[in-house]
Amino acid sequence: MGETEPAEDRRRTRRNDPDRKARIVEAALDAIAEDGAAAATHRSIAARAGVPLGSVTYHFAGLGDLHAQAFARYVDVASAAFEDLFADVGSREQLVDVLVGYVHGGPARRRSAMLGFELHLAALRAPALRALTQAWTAGSRAVLARFTGPDAAARLDALLEGMVMHALLTTEPEPREATRAAIVQTLGPEEARP
Repeated sequence: MGETEPAEDRRRTRRNDPDRKARIVEAALDAIAEDGAAAATHRSIAARAGVPLGSVTYHFAGLGDLHAQAFARYVDVASAAFEDLFADVGSREQLVDVLVGYVHGGPARRRSAMLGFELHLAALRAPALRALTQAWTAGSRAVLARFTGPDAAARLDALLEGMVMHALLTTEPEPREATRAAIVQTLGPEEARP
């Protein structure tokens, strides 16, 4: 017969888990990325986080609150990662290289893109999330505008979102050269430097 853990030890373990809420948020992001926001339930998220179902309902007012906090976490991480992509960009050619790499990213980029599109879809149905998507878009455009100016940044941002969506949905990836040509055309002619 197995011994049971004393109730006092179980309570101490539950109280001494300061990272539980963060684990639940990360589990929610995993669930949303793999199964979609509609399938990311309290129960599925609790199972992924390795916590009792009651922990999820304790830390979050409801499933909408949990999804909103998970999406906010995603936007923070994705925004920082997007900005970091451009840390060493010093020329137009480097900018184009980074943007082509962004569109044709590997598995980590795919997961991030899927979360981004899940957020946009959720925001269509939950207007409270629209402020989050608008802030995210404004931040992305501000990063791009450092290299292009605001008008070109808006066009480029829209192009990138569309190209990433097509990259996720296609069975035959677009050649990198075609991606490069579309980005260069959207950037327009390079301005002469004084």
